[in-house]
Amino acid sequence: MLNEREIPVSDGICYKTLWIAEKWSEDAVDFARKRLDRMGITHTPMTHGVEVSKLVPIKKGISSAILRAFVGAPEECAEIQGNLLLNEGIQRLMDMTMIATLTGTGWNNANAFIGVGDSSTAEAATQTDLQAATNHFYKAMNATFPSRASQTSSFQSDFTTGEANYVWNEWTISSGATSASGSGFLVGTTNLNRKVASLGTKASGTWTLTAQITLS
Repeated sequence: MLNEREIPVSDGICYKTLWIAEKWSEDAVDFARKRLDRMGITHTPMTHGVEVSKLVPIKKGISSAILRAFVGAPEECAEIQGNLLLNEGIQRLMDMTMIATLTGTGWNNANAFIGVGDSSTAEAATQTDLQAATNHFYKAMNATFPSRASQTSSFQSDFTTGEANYVWNEWTISSGATSASGSGFLVGTTNLNRKVASLGTKASGTWTLTAQITLS
């Protein structure tokens, strides 16, 4: 069981996770939307998952990439350290070191999701999903994620205006998701980890959640 900010897990190996939640308000989203509208742009490319070539109406939400270009830095940024690796995620990682025996999918751009929910139930390694009964939502990766620099892997998803509007008390990285709901999903299949901490209440706007996992 791995928890806390940085824990020795083997001879000289340490594991740590940094979660970064960037928050743009609906006013910032509306500003970017109006600028796009004045430019005659009514749709933008989907910036996540396997359907990156599809177009999304700007009224449905504005990505963090567009917000960074038109608005700048988020109005609020929260950083939370630590999480708990779940047993099923550890087992999948171990399977991936023996490719010939791997069943199921890994955490690549086509299959990875970040999920957020409103449950404050404590982390337990035996959990296999977010613990929220109703308010739980998985979102596909942004373009170019996950990525790796040295020994740090980064995962990132945008939750736009109509997505995951409730208190964010828990989050996870999932491989695959089921029960489609718009561009997000309700249930994860193989969850790598789970973290419980309050990030505030999302009511609208675009919130972006990034996980940086480092092994050293």
